[in-house]
Amino acid sequence: MTQPARVILITGASGGIGRACAISLSQAFTSPLVLVLSGRKIAELQETAKQLRAGTVAELVVGDVSAEDDVHAMFELVKAKFGRLDLLFNNAGVDLLNSVPLEQADMNTFRQVLEINVMAAVICTKEAIKIMKEQTPQGGRIVNNGSISAMSPRPNSAAYTVSKHAILGLSRSTSLDGRGHAAKGCRQADGSVKPEPMMDVENVGRTLVYLAGLPLGVNVQKLEILPLGMPFIGRG
Repeated sequence: MTQPARVILITGASGGIGRACAISLSQAFTSPLVLVLSGRKIAELQETAKQLRAGTVAELVVGDVSAEDDVHAMFELVKAKFGRLDLLFNNAGVDLLNSVPLEQADMNTFRQVLEINVMAAVICTKEAIKIMKEQTPQGGRIVNNGSISAMSPRPNSAAYTVSKHAILGLSRSTSLDGRGHAAKGCRQADGSVKPEPMMDVENVGRTLVYLAGLPLGVNVQKLEILPLGMPFIGRG
């Protein structure tokens, strides 16, 4: 039986983190892989595609991920052409008011940061959930590119910091809302029964392998690995 392709959509894939992650994913998954690369500039997307592992299918989508019509069309293309979506990486983002005090910040530019950094992720998440709920097997992963600015911002970075706080909230809210589709049945400290599936311990091993392979110039302060849908914050 032919193994179905793993379908991954990356926004902001024209360069930087988006390009690096696309290349890493193409090298990590040797099984059939489709990378849907989204960005504003076709030439930059083509450059990203050139650097992927040979055999990786690259679907290039030019558009504005803060525009709902563009996002809807992109996900319709994914559904029609590939039939499923396994992972969405909400990566597109800008910092257009770097080191600008809030009292001097242009509010139109501030709104633009929020549209690109926040609303793009919101709209993409909305469309991804629609596909992931309907596909077989049901489900998928949504990864949001956050920032330490959500906990410890740089000075004079109000727009970017606000946007990354919003991304943290979106991540937690999406995770919470998805619990209804996870396994159920574990008793909590207050006596109630809430969704709390278990996971294979091999996943911990994979995480340790990942950490062991990082270069010494990288410092991991905190990493949590949980079963999908496990109550954690406010578990009672």
